[in-house]
Amino acid sequence: MKLSKEKRDQLILTGIGTLVVALAIWYLWISPRYTAIKNYTGQIGRQQDTLKDMADTISKAAAAADQLHDATNALVQAESDLASGDPNAWIYDPIRHFKARYKVDITVGNQAAVEDVDLITGFPYKQLRFGMSGTGYYHDLGRFIADFENEFPHARIVNLRIEPPSDATEKLNFRMDIITLVKQNEPQS
Repeated sequence: MKLSKEKRDQLILTGIGTLVVALAIWYLWISPRYTAIKNYTGQIGRQQDTLKDMADTISKAAAAADQLHDATNALVQAESDLASGDPNAWIYDPIRHFKARYKVDITVGNQAAVEDVDLITGFPYKQLRFGMSGTGYYHDLGRFIADFENEFPHARIVNLRIEPPSDATEKLNFRMDIITLVKQNEPQS
């Protein structure tokens, strides 16, 4: 089929015009919308990731609350044998009950002093220091000291001085200081 030069030129111009119009539609109308859809898809993905992170955080919050509750209960349990209230009154009751099991004669000495903990600076508790003296046989005294430190994990015996007996009873004379942690009074709210 032979087309005249005029028809062929019109056909070429129509093809070029159609191509220009198609490119114009693509760049002016379809491409911006395609880019906007791509951006929205990216935003949706980021929002879904954020939502997933929030859901994970919420699910971990319950576990963290349980851990906090367990830690609080453990702290309350650990603080149950700390000195509290009037320090001088607190000393006599545990010592009186504890020494009843041993053949050691004990006298609680000087006034108790509540002070900052001298072993660790910035420690959140105070310490109670008091002196104790008495007499006892070597084995009874050793058992008393070992059991005391095992039964009262928040107390320590320091400055233990053992002296030979002054009479023929073979009982040793001893002096020691006991340091125990003091539970601070809760702030009133």
